[in-house]
Amino acid sequence: MHYFKEPHPYFDQDVVVIGGKNSAVDAAIELEKAGARVTVIYRGADYSPSIKPWILPNFESLVRRGNVKMHFNSVVTQITDSHVTFEKEGERITIPNDYVFAMIGYHPDYEFLKSIGIEVHTNDFGTAPVYHHDTYETNIENCYIAGVIAAGNDANTIFIENGKYHGDAIAQDILTKKQSPLES
Repeated sequence: MHYFKEPHPYFDQDVVVIGGKNSAVDAAIELEKAGARVTVIYRGADYSPSIKPWILPNFESLVRRGNVKMHFNSVVTQITDSHVTFEKEGERITIPNDYVFAMIGYHPDYEFLKSIGIEVHTNDFGTAPVYHHDTYETNIENCYIAGVIAAGNDANTIFIENGKYHGDAIAQDILTKKQSPLES
């Protein structure tokens, strides 16, 4: 599965989370809280520096206590109905498994944005839609973006925690326009 919604169906199940950044760490924490036996498999050599600093200590604590098994420098090679096999530092390891979450990142569909006329800009920091930073309105009048897509490929500026406030700015802009009629 590539999308994680809620942890409770995985109580008392062996769950593998593939990945080592925010989505993977968030899912692993929630799954462990709900009573799943969680193993995280990550190709990186250490914790990603992009993990939210207010989440990492909790996750590290779960790993230290053995509540979550963490495998660095590891690459999944096979997934079956009952097992996951991965390679870690030249060793092939197979573990029991009921569910797998491939939390390996989300990339916005810039081609879709372009196809509806939204300008997309690419620079040294990556790709992102063009929008007014106070209102979140794109180059298309009355077409807004909100949430993490506003950051484009820079996953370290907008998170769920602060992206949820974009709606207030958008609503305010719409109300302002409604009070002063749009010109045709």
